[in-house]
Amino acid sequence: MTTGFWPQVTAVAGRDLLRERRQGDVLWITIPFGAIALLLVPLAIGTDAVLLREIGPGMYWVIVMLFGVLVAVGKASSETVPQQDASSLLGLDPAAGFVGRAASATLLLLVFEVVVGIVAVGLYDISVIGVPWLLATLLIVAIGLALLGTLTGSIVNSTSTGTALVPLLVAPLSVPLLLGATQAYEGLRLGHSIVSWVLLMVAVVLVVAIIGVLTARPLQET
Repeated sequence: MTTGFWPQVTAVAGRDLLRERRQGDVLWITIPFGAIALLLVPLAIGTDAVLLREIGPGMYWVIVMLFGVLVAVGKASSETVPQQDASSLLGLDPAAGFVGRAASATLLLLVFEVVVGIVAVGLYDISVIGVPWLLATLLIVAIGLALLGTLTGSIVNSTSTGTALVPLLVAPLSVPLLLGATQAYEGLRLGHSIVSWVLLMVAVVLVVAIIGVLTARPLQET
């Protein structure tokens, strides 16, 4: 195992991305299911263009939250106990492992957001406005969900009852991200300032990141 915090982060992220390239879970399972979920809404409520345009951004972010956390949790919880023991014997810093897993999940979530976003724009006729702010929102949400999912996955791995804790952890912490993302788009559409909503999302990301780094070693030793 390479020495140094950031080289270890890079190695863990590269390992996870290589594993994803071989398995293709996000590309062949999560992205198609996310697109199908967006398609089901127009089939259920009809083809009222005005209504679809109104609810489109909210539906997009709900799908991102639901499927995004599953991506990160799945990647984190897929690491077996022998793999964790091997990483520990190789001298992997648990905090570096957490950050590396979150980094790879962030990249995968960005791909998910972009592809599903293109589908949402086509299905709901969503206006793409304030592109720099939209890109920043996509990045912040991806980082937040990746950190949240990685932290939750670590808890799942470390406790026998971890799975039952997933919704209890994910729901309250993902709500500010969902609220911030939807309100940021609404603010852009109406020409209002969205700085407060962006700061809310950044605050959530920082809190989850700090919790994840500080608890990485205790969770691994549990």
